Amino acid sequence: MKLSARSLSLALGATALSTILASGAYAQTVNITILGIGDIYEFDAEKGRGGVARLNAVALAERANNPNTIYVFDGDMLSPSILSGFDQGQNMIDLTNQVPFDIAVPGNHEFDFGVDNFIEKMAVSAYPWAAVNITNADGSAVVGLGGTIMKEYEGVKVALIPVAQDTTPEVTSSEDLVFGGTVETGVAAAEAAREAGADIVIGIVQTDITNDRLLIRSGAFDVIMSGDDHSYGTYYDGRTAYVETSIDGRFLSPVDIEVTIGENRGERAISWVPNFRFIDTIDVTPDPDTQAMVDEFTAKLDESLNVEIGATTGPLDSRRNSVRSMETAIGNLVADAMRWATDADVAMANGGGIRADREYEAGTMLTRRDILTELPFGNVTVMSEITGQQVLDAMENGVSRVEDGSGRFPQIAGMSIVYDPTAPAGSRIVKLMIGDNEVDVNAVYTFATNDYAMGGGDGYGMLGGGRMLINTGNGNLMANDVIDYVIDQGGVHNTVEGRIKVVGE
Repeated sequence: MKLSARSLSLALGATALSTILASGAYAQTVNITILGIGDIYEFDAEKGRGGVARLNAVALAERANNPNTIYVFDGDMLSPSILSGFDQGQNMIDLTNQVPFDIAVPGNHEFDFGVDNFIEKMAVSAYPWAAVNITNADGSAVVGLGGTIMKEYEGVKVALIPVAQDTTPEVTSSEDLVFGGTVETGVAAAEAAREAGADIVIGIVQTDITNDRLLIRSGAFDVIMSGDDHSYGTYYDGRTAYVETSIDGRFLSPVDIEVTIGENRGERAISWVPNFRFIDTIDVTPDPDTQAMVDEFTAKLDESLNVEIGATTGPLDSRRNSVRSMETAIGNLVADAMRWATDADVAMANGGGIRADREYEAGTMLTRRDILTELPFGNVTVMSEITGQQVLDAMENGVSRVEDGSGRFPQIAGMSIVYDPTAPAGSRIVKLMIGDNEVDVNAVYTFATNDYAMGGGDGYGMLGGGRMLINTGNGNLMANDVIDYVIDQGGVHNTVEGRIKVVGE
């Protein structure tokens, strides 16, 4: 039997009515906005984009537009930057205190100046720091560091799950702090929050894209705001909304979620839909109060840093994906400078310590600011005597995670390597030459690097145990060694010359 249009309409209406009655006659809608930021190293804008004054302007506007705005920080602000090298990150605390976060998760760079400095910075922050997976060595809570935060917006219970990066002890000075597994601990905390009555579960995480995918796949989170990868992106699979929060506040993506509270068969029911917005901060007017502080900081730096030291005869490339995956002219410059300053047999800089993420055209006049921007950590050049086996093990470590863009990738001087990126990690080096000869694993070589790598950072624990010839107490600031080398050489003449090759090249 065919239904007429009118009969069909009545039938559909009856169905809709029965659904409404089954679900309850009342449904409430609550609009929540989530704004996330992470990996913000430079306090000022670059070419009119990013910087804290623009970030603060966006956060103020979002809160004015929607009182139900959740403003979160997902790691890395205290370091590295030129100014942080002088004040151990206090400038970022001062600037972000102007428009406080609802929650801040420590990234690995929060520990670059040690745990005590991080605890001091937490104490003067106008916002809470938290991480569910960080404890002291004895399992006790870290002073000033909280855990899951529960908030309520017009009857909607929201859990903020803060999760730090579990590889932090490998890449920074986190001392005896213990970091639980990012994925396992984060998912467990999310599930516990759901059991405790959370309607919406938001992960604020500092971790790489591999772990991001695992967290999304777990289905434990409604929204994930993630830092660490220095990229921008959004994603929604029908269950979890995800934002990778860019770098230096250049691009922002507030997520608006429309939450409907209703009933389904007598039970409270929650449904929501995300709306991703894109903000290019080049179009944002800086917050004037924050900009005044930025201008003050800039003036303090300009006088001492805008000193020319020499021009580069060829191009230089310090982009993140370059210094962490291949030989670069700027990496050769840094390694050559350390070798020159120490008269070492060989030298190595970890690519992740080269930070400006930019290209220089041939003929660019470099300044002290350029070098300190490239090497902002305040590392010291050190040297020890180690065996050829240790040098080989160090190079194996250096290329062990090249596919992940790990900062341990080596930029080297006085030696050359050929490696196979398809081989298992730990057995990728095909050839290691020191000078004109293949490495002698039983010989002793003088090895110059920075104090971070010599202390085991980025997985370089194999460098320890040798006789220290230059320690942190009598070594020079690595950036100063590079500045002095450029002046001594009358500019930068480094090129890519085949120090690092992939097998078959």
